[in-house]
Amino acid sequence: MSAPSATGSEPLSLDRRRDVPTGTYRLQVTADFTLDDAAALAGYLADLGVSHAYTSPLLRSAAGSTHGYDTVDHAHVDEPRGGQAGFDRLVAALHEQGLGLVLDLVPNHMGIADPAEAPWWWDVLQHGRDSAHAAAFDVDWDFGGRVRVPVLGSADDVQKLEVVDGELRYYDNRFPIAPGTGEGTPQEVHDRQHYELVDWRRADRDLNYRRFFAINTLAGLRAEDPAVFEATHRLVLDLVAQGAVDGLRIDHPDGLADPRGYLDRLAEASGGRWTVVEKILEPGEDLPESWRAAGTTGYDALAEVDQVLVDPAGEARLSALDTEVSGAPVDYAELVRSSKREVTDGILGSELARLVRVIGELPGVSGEEQLEALAELLASFPVYRSYLPDGREHLDATVAAVRERRPDLTAALDALHPVLSQAGTEAATRFEQTSGPVMAKGVEDSAYYRWARFVALNEVGGDPSRFGSTVEEFHEAQQRRAERRAASMTALSTHDTKRSEDVRARLAVLAELAAEWAELVRGLLTRHPLPDRPLAHLVWQNLVGAWPLSRERAHAYAEKAAREAGTSTTWTDVDEEFETALFEMVDAAYDDERTNAEIERFVARITPAGRSNSLAQKMLQLTMPGVPDVYQGTELWDLSLVDPDNRRPVDYEQRRGLLARLDGGEVPGVDETGAAKLLVVSRVLRARREHPEWFAGYEPVAASGLAADHVVAYDRGGVVPVATRLPVGLSIAGWSDTALQLPTGAWRDLLTGRRHVSDAAGLPVAAVLEQLPVALLVRD
Repeated sequence: MSAPSATGSEPLSLDRRRDVPTGTYRLQVTADFTLDDAAALAGYLADLGVSHAYTSPLLRSAAGSTHGYDTVDHAHVDEPRGGQAGFDRLVAALHEQGLGLVLDLVPNHMGIADPAEAPWWWDVLQHGRDSAHAAAFDVDWDFGGRVRVPVLGSADDVQKLEVVDGELRYYDNRFPIAPGTGEGTPQEVHDRQHYELVDWRRADRDLNYRRFFAINTLAGLRAEDPAVFEATHRLVLDLVAQGAVDGLRIDHPDGLADPRGYLDRLAEASGGRWTVVEKILEPGEDLPESWRAAGTTGYDALAEVDQVLVDPAGEARLSALDTEVSGAPVDYAELVRSSKREVTDGILGSELARLVRVIGELPGVSGEEQLEALAELLASFPVYRSYLPDGREHLDATVAAVRERRPDLTAALDALHPVLSQAGTEAATRFEQTSGPVMAKGVEDSAYYRWARFVALNEVGGDPSRFGSTVEEFHEAQQRRAERRAASMTALSTHDTKRSEDVRARLAVLAELAAEWAELVRGLLTRHPLPDRPLAHLVWQNLVGAWPLSRERAHAYAEKAAREAGTSTTWTDVDEEFETALFEMVDAAYDDERTNAEIERFVARITPAGRSNSLAQKMLQLTMPGVPDVYQGTELWDLSLVDPDNRRPVDYEQRRGLLARLDGGEVPGVDETGAAKLLVVSRVLRARREHPEWFAGYEPVAASGLAADHVVAYDRGGVVPVATRLPVGLSIAGWSDTALQLPTGAWRDLLTGRRHVSDAAGLPVAAVLEQLPVALLVRD
């Protein structure tokens, strides 16, 4: 069996480009990193070993958008990103290198921040129900009679409207005027329109159009309408038919009225191209078998990798510290439920009110009881949405749980249960479309910022209350993955992760050094007190995880974390006194000599183990069953926090230079350059691209000896990845007599080129991992 070459391989054929990717590389295309900039990377991506580039959304988006998830026109490639000509040049550059393209697609919503930029929305505002595009948007026309647009600073601001050039203006906001309604004062003109400009504060309670989460400037689309599907997908499907787009990533399928029906239609229209969905699965939850998708975008895989590198022995000490910091034990399940209730009772109140209107009156149940019961069901729902008609077990279990906790709502629950169980009805559909946003806003954007016991686990798709897993549990999860969704994407970092993979890998070390961390935190909280102690604990963890980082980055993170937590300040009601104290606490990390020295010492203490964890998790993610994605820049160390921090420019010249040195035969140590990580990424990706048959199975490789619990190894069908776990504990006694139970004979490490021999006692781990904490073995 031959090893993959050091400098790349033959380009992929067109047929292989259209098959399942062997590895993808995510690029955030913006006005500052255009399609031409992406095209210039084609040679580097080919050398790195991926089979496909994977871009953020490319259709025309709102002016100044840095992400592309606010599409305003589905018929054009976004001009500031390079337009159609730039897209064509990207595809040509990729094809020249034998690479394919995976495109991010946003079917659930559209950007409407500036109606003048969004022709469909403009037409709806101008012509109301008679608009040719009225069916595209999820508007409840019977509630209020006009589309309510929450842009005014106050209700009195309607007096500030002006008519300019045949448009209604509110400061820089432009709105259309319906034909024949432009006479009179601006206020009189406004009163004749198909829309009503209202105080922005009303968005929480009486909007009449569906939004993406609680974002007023993203209006929900009715992709379930065949005409809307065809119009919003025409350009992308043409690009698929032309061979320019080879795979699709579907954003937020939980927001769709009928995800299964949507994926059926997409599969038929795309010729069954490889498609993954941004579906957040809770631990133990599976993607419905009926969904015609290869799998998810990989948050479930991320959680499996993170968990196996966390030491469960640290849970007791970190829980005790969290209780001390919080003043009482934290019931995480109750924290989640209460955080979700804040969402149902607050920013998603409009969506809940619409659900009540759709259901209508229930016999023997008051409106208040119905609303309360719906809020409790949504706050208690254990997953992002149910999957009617595939199964109603989540709904049934939630109704039973709420009935037990709130017997006063029994009548309302008994009346609601059959209504919400009827697949395909508007009531059941809207409940499913609402539960996802409640989960996301209540958990990811609230609870994750409020519970700081161990923030390495506070990640999308994870469960912070589950503290680590065993090697055996990891193997079981991968065997299930291989059997059920072998072509699902795997990931460690995305544009939406709360912390980059290397920050989480470093913070995982805290579980092994819980006592030392507790001692440091107690001193920091005492010397730099903040009224919100859990938030302070969260911020200190993130500073240590991302250190060294600029003061500006630290301030930006602390501000976002505090406002997302919403316990001491919020985005809409800023507590300037608290935020000043928060920034002073952050500044102490830079300006207070003792604090700065303590942070520097502790970071130096955990960095080597953190880097070992980084290489281990990268080896696991890249070699586990699935299609591995590398988020831009993370082939080297990347200590980034939540967006926009994780979308900073990437130095590709540095990466090209390091890759050339590796291809020249250099085998790096685990140092600050990150070359060891680049070695792992490039060698695994090249192996997957050149020898997919090596990755066709999954069998755990047993380890024997004193340190057997510190190694994860498995046979993918020709290649054996080996990774170190819990490196701090390992450093005490070393590998000693630990051996991998591999067949006898010679093995070669594709990372170092070293040859090792397995005998009757197995393959000694100390020899295999002498140079790096990971290895990639093939029979020699």
